[in-house]
Amino acid sequence: MHPAVERLTEIIPPGAPRRPRDWATAEQQLGTPLPEDYKELVETYGGGVFDETIWLLDPECPDEDYNLLEQATARAEILADLWETEARPTELERDAEAQVLPWAYVEGSGAFLYWLRRPAQKPGEWTVMLNEGRGPEWEHHADQCAAFLLSVLTGEADTEYFSELPAESHQFDSNDNILT
Repeated sequence: MHPAVERLTEIIPPGAPRRPRDWATAEQQLGTPLPEDYKELVETYGGGVFDETIWLLDPECPDEDYNLLEQATARAEILADLWETEARPTELERDAEAQVLPWAYVEGSGAFLYWLRRPAQKPGEWTVMLNEGRGPEWEHHADQCAAFLLSVLTGEADTEYFSELPAESHQFDSNDNILT
């Protein structure tokens, strides 16, 4: 198990039994393999929200707002329109072929967490980009998604966002319980 996912399970025990996803279909629809740490997060917890703040997108979530595949399409369209009038983040300007792909949503803020994907990188090398959602600000973090999630939940992340974290006690609420 990825060390960050293992550590997360120590501080937030998963509630539901592990349920494998059809990763081959999800990756085919996205046109790219996905990072192993993300797949372990989703298989361990499922889609849902950590500490009432960070919604982990799930490729099999029936609600399009929390479905990885639906959000990948929606965010690509939104960002393409946005970047016709606003500057792209510096990390994307440095490499014209670099892209972002969402993996989580920040409750109540409009912010999204993305992977920064560069053509020469393998998914395990993708790092995290955070867009504030209701403005042009982006943050780049050198961590993979699971390590970044862990650092935010434990208060160790160097970020301008998530001022309400860390929480005094941690929780994970599964989409299976929330969205039914």
